[in-house]
Amino acid sequence: MNARTQTRRHFLRTAAGAVVAVPLVGSSWTRAAASNDLLQVASVGVGGMIGRHDLTNLTGSPRVQIVALCDVDAKFLGEASGVYREAKTFRDYRRMFDEMAADIDAVIISTPDHMHASIALTAMRLDKHVYCQAPLSHNLGECRAMRDMSAQKEHLVTQMGTQAHSHAGYRTAVAMLQGGAIGKVREVHMWVSRTWHGPAAGRPDRIDAIPEHFDWNLWQGVAVERPFAEKSYHPHEWRRWTDYGSGTLGDMGCHIFDPMFSALELSPPTKVISRGPACHQETFSPDSDVLFHFAGTKYTDGDITCRWTDGRAGSLPDVEHAQLPEGVELPGGGSFYVGEKGVMVLPHIAMPQFYSEGKPMDIAIKEVAGKNHYHEWADVCLGEGQSTTPFSYGCPVTESVLVGTVATRFKDQELVWDSAKLEFDHEGATRFVRREYREGWELPVGV
Repeated sequence: MNARTQTRRHFLRTAAGAVVAVPLVGSSWTRAAASNDLLQVASVGVGGMIGRHDLTNLTGSPRVQIVALCDVDAKFLGEASGVYREAKTFRDYRRMFDEMAADIDAVIISTPDHMHASIALTAMRLDKHVYCQAPLSHNLGECRAMRDMSAQKEHLVTQMGTQAHSHAGYRTAVAMLQGGAIGKVREVHMWVSRTWHGPAAGRPDRIDAIPEHFDWNLWQGVAVERPFAEKSYHPHEWRRWTDYGSGTLGDMGCHIFDPMFSALELSPPTKVISRGPACHQETFSPDSDVLFHFAGTKYTDGDITCRWTDGRAGSLPDVEHAQLPEGVELPGGGSFYVGEKGVMVLPHIAMPQFYSEGKPMDIAIKEVAGKNHYHEWADVCLGEGQSTTPFSYGCPVTESVLVGTVATRFKDQELVWDSAKLEFDHEGATRFVRREYREGWELPVGV
């Protein structure tokens, strides 16, 4: 085994242990000589839980060549550069585009949430295909800007990084729901037993020295400048902070909402109410309990509700609605759909299960084969097939999740959401539709 193979195996092993892995399809480290047949990809955010995983999955395709790596952390950048040795390296994505725009076909974005929109919009303005991790944006205004620009540039291939969308379990669940396995859907319950909450007191009262390998200024990017505190934000803790992340709902919501939107063909919610503890001024609360109302579709029994719960005390939904047989428990994360004929329980990530009035349903599950979400995007960029989570689809899913994160600031207040106008019927809530951008980091807009 040569040194290059050993290095990549270490990189893959590190990535696989960090997040729930979607199986690699046709993974190979063999590379053909650079040609017009290869998709020239720049990766922004190459370390942490998501960056490594995205890179190793995407480069499992023999049709992809990584030509640029960008990360504000020199340690992450060095590790990735040791694997993708022909790629040029950058700390600032703006400089990367300035120097290499002509050599880049597509961009994969694996940064903290607050930087997704700025990088994606910059890439699309330069006519680059984009794969962006979920949630697609940090706030609702950014989400709409991404949707609008992707609509203006229809030739660009976009994909939301909800890898489970292409998993056999989720694809099968969507097909079974649309095929009428439980009849028209009346309500949906979603949950995850984890929490990205932060300290109620807010930011640490200390200022730590910034490590030499880490560019804190570039990491903050669009966010209002704050003092650096070790182990409070980078590389993982940013999800807890309202300036940078979207809490547990933002972290997992797009993934678990995805089969509901795919199967029921929903639009963003019409109203929402948070019944869990209000989030703190700068951090998210440990438990969420959010009720979403959606307009009905041909797959629903009129308008429907979706209850989201996460964290510790609020991690499990109303189990009595699940119609489970005696001795059967709900999984630690996932969803269940209540329909006219019974209930579909969908673990995250696994095959669906069907119950009715405390008994398994006598129903034949027709499994739909899974795909590789990353390879699908690369193939479409090269002119084959069709993206299954383009921004035209991913932005409404992200919008719905972000409507919920806004609601967590206003406990027990029902908020009516006007998607067309991008506003709530509550002035205080509408203030969170957009954010304040740091000088010099204003959101790129227009084509």
